[in-house]
Amino acid sequence: MSGEGAKPRIYVKVRPERLGAVIGPQGEVKAEIMRRTGTVITVDTENSMVIVEPEAEGVPPVNMMKAAEVVKAISLGFPPEKAFRLLEEDQILVVVDLKQIVGDSQNHLRRIKGRIIGEGGRARRAIEEMTDTYINVGEHEVAIIGDYERAMAAKQAIEMLAEGRMHSTVYRHLERIMREIKRRERLRMWAREEM
Repeated sequence: MSGEGAKPRIYVKVRPERLGAVIGPQGEVKAEIMRRTGTVITVDTENSMVIVEPEAEGVPPVNMMKAAEVVKAISLGFPPEKAFRLLEEDQILVVVDLKQIVGDSQNHLRRIKGRIIGEGGRARRAIEEMTDTYINVGEHEVAIIGDYERAMAAKQAIEMLAEGRMHSTVYRHLERIMREIKRRERLRMWAREEM
């Protein structure tokens, strides 16, 4: 930001091959993000960059951040309809960089991605269903969309698989975590009802 009265801006680097998905057919995706967040989105195709600005004064900064997160999720490979979940209350985007776990070796990355996806996509689907999250396995990262506790549980499961733990061990661990999360949610709901 520069000077007095300068509009705040958020810059999001987008993979060139995903710019079309951010814009959408006839600009529908971009228009939907702008409508739901009160932002103006400019797509700089030359530099593969998306610029998010408030549509008017008084647009909450959180709306700009949400718009930027949706763009980032689409850039990471999520279809727009899944990325829009980030516009809901309490939804976050978590990214696990597999290179930080297994290094730069393409063979290691391929093998680890195979473990995370599982045969016919079963492992990824199982983690998504257990944690009520969306998971996208990219080139060298795994992106997760969900509420904070569930996204962190999915992240932990993915890291365990990347470190070589057995699928059955990871699922058992995830079941324990999810039981605890659901128990806490019930307690919070009960406490609210008692008020």
